[in-house]
Amino acid sequence: MSIRINDIAPDFTAESTAGTIRFHEWIGESYALIFSHPKDFTPVCTTEFGAVAQLAGEFAKRNTKVIGVSVDTVDEHQKWKRDIESFGGAPADFPIIDDTSLAVAKAYDMLPAEAYLPDGRTPAHTATVRTVYLIGPDKKVRLTISYPMSVGRNFAEILRALDAVQATDGVPIATPANWAPGQDVIVALTLNDEDAKARFGDLDIKLPYLRFAKQPG
Repeated sequence: MSIRINDIAPDFTAESTAGTIRFHEWIGESYALIFSHPKDFTPVCTTEFGAVAQLAGEFAKRNTKVIGVSVDTVDEHQKWKRDIESFGGAPADFPIIDDTSLAVAKAYDMLPAEAYLPDGRTPAHTATVRTVYLIGPDKKVRLTISYPMSVGRNFAEILRALDAVQATDGVPIATPANWAPGQDVIVALTLNDEDAKARFGDLDIKLPYLRFAKQPG
């Protein structure tokens, strides 16, 4: 079964570059970003891990932990980290999970159940392990994005989406297309105009069903 928005993220226990990870326990009261890769020492993935290392402070400001998944061993991950840090110019301090068993990839529906790792495999054998999941403190999946092998992930967009998820979490608002923090938000249709004004102040009513307000502080 596929992982859907608002599903409870599958829990797991796995070895990582930071030791044994019990996933839900590791998330704690934070948000978590889990991003996966088909193999160590691959060019696109090295640039992505480098980008995440550079953004460590941005994720910390947002109370968000990041964790990588790659279907190689912890020993290989530790060696790969040297390349990641050399390329990215920042320490890769986030955990990278050993998923040689494909247990995490299968739990998160990144691969078909019959997937296997043949001797001498290439990244093509695990090509669909190119997914991002954003998980809330309640352990529910808030966002998923999947990428093909040839397309590097845009972590500026992932940060923007994280900001949008956090801005709307538990608040009757939504964000419009291309929204950035500080811009106006859309008031939910669960509030009538009077209640919306009482809660959010003046409204910019574009259409009866499209009402903008200042982003709540």
